[in-house]
Amino acid sequence: MKSIRILAGIRGVWRAVSLPARTAGKAVSLPRNCCVYVAIFISLSIPKVFASDSIPLSNSQQKFIDELAAKLRSAGSKAVIPGADGWFFLSSDIRFLSVGEFWGADAAKVSRAHKPESADPIPAIVDFHDQLKRRGIDLLLMPVPPKAAIYPEKILPDVDLHGETAAPYLARFYDELRKREIDVVDLSPVFLQNRANEHGPVFCKTDTHWSGFGCVLAAQTIKDKIHEKLASQPQKNYAAEWKQVTIKGDLGDLAGPDAKKLEAENIVIRTISDKETGAAVTPDPNSPLLVIGDSHTLVFHDFLAEKSGLLDQVAYEIGFAPDLIGTRGSGATSVRVSLYRRAKKDPEYLAKKKMIVWCFAAREFTESDQGWDKVPVGQ
Repeated sequence: MKSIRILAGIRGVWRAVSLPARTAGKAVSLPRNCCVYVAIFISLSIPKVFASDSIPLSNSQQKFIDELAAKLRSAGSKAVIPGADGWFFLSSDIRFLSVGEFWGADAAKVSRAHKPESADPIPAIVDFHDQLKRRGIDLLLMPVPPKAAIYPEKILPDVDLHGETAAPYLARFYDELRKREIDVVDLSPVFLQNRANEHGPVFCKTDTHWSGFGCVLAAQTIKDKIHEKLASQPQKNYAAEWKQVTIKGDLGDLAGPDAKKLEAENIVIRTISDKETGAAVTPDPNSPLLVIGDSHTLVFHDFLAEKSGLLDQVAYEIGFAPDLIGTRGSGATSVRVSLYRRAKKDPEYLAKKKMIVWCFAAREFTESDQGWDKVPVGQ
């Protein structure tokens, strides 16, 4: 509606200067350069929504983004923002959702990367994809959506999005990647569909990561994407068991010593083990499937719980163990450096791989201080 009003106003101004003005019933000629002034007025009046590479937002989406930005400003330097009903959110997640477009010419304006030339994620992602493709390896990019994009009412209870996406810029960014032949998995639809499941929320209330159930949904999504490509792999039998565990979410520590102490949180996880021996799933360096990424690839496998992480869930879903390169830090550049070092140490390592799943928090697109450097895959 705002766009329509602006266009109507522009038409009115143009009509006023295009027709002869009248004073006391007589036509009066306007200055010859008046049209130039109108052109300038029009260019200044058209909002960002009319730019060819910009995104039209609904009133609800704009309000959501504006209020997220306001909440972030009021939080100051705090790393954690409390929400409703015992939910807590990472400030960097909120910032990511509120900065607008974060690629191309806008990247350096909003990115936290130390080097402006490393601000735009697209060149690094495309370069990584192209390097892998030349080696016969498929890339599946699977960013983890921000918690507030799946549970917007927990951060802003008074804002109603009327069923529209809470992360319109992220959705558009994925379209930009797909135009460049990047296979992107957007977990938002499956997370939104299951956000009120019997197994609990898809995110932890007091932790930055997905929940045990969210991790299972991610693994099932991976299976749907890769099953046909890797169907010829020898299968192994795994056993699965759902159980409840109590965790201490990391947002309590990140909130600082002066913040209210967060209560322990009960979540449901699905533990996976070898059906014959009961042993845990371990990464297989000879596997054709490699999972790389940030701590979302490690949570419930290396910390907070055992036998229940992404590696475990993927193994159960596809019938064989993947390999894993995970980091507790950024999943943007540092994990690709780790892959390069692995490939340099073992020159035959990449020859064994047919597919790489790259999983990390979507906020890394703007919040990684390392930024998005191009990194060689191997020698």
